Amino acid sequence: MSFVCGGTDLVQAATDEIQNICDKVKSQAEQQTRKTYKDFTAKTFKTQVVAGTNYFIKVHVGGNDHIHLRVFKPLPCNGECEELHGVQEAKTHDDPLEYFNSQEQIYYCTFEAK
Repeated sequence: MSFVCGGTDLVQAATDEIQNICDKVKSQAEQQTRKTYKDFTAKTFKTQVVAGTNYFIKVHVGGNDHIHLRVFKPLPCNGECEELHGVQEAKTHDDPLEYFNSQEQIYYCTFEAK
């Protein structure tokens, strides 16, 4: 496997960790798309290591419909709260999961310091 510095890795099947990330940003995705999703199941993902990790995630949202999420997870020293940085709608199971830029509206979470 070749590695491109700053690039994304290969597409992988979603794991429990990826589903957990999706669960954390679901309400933000619903707010951004102005839709409510009964189904919200992570299918595949790829990552990009930056000053933290960008996750590009294909999510099944019912029927033949999918969306692609871009979620940023900061380094642990900066907090462990995921941020939704973008959503691409009108995707299908067969659409390739690819890098996409952040959208202007970025959602941040809040957490309490311990």
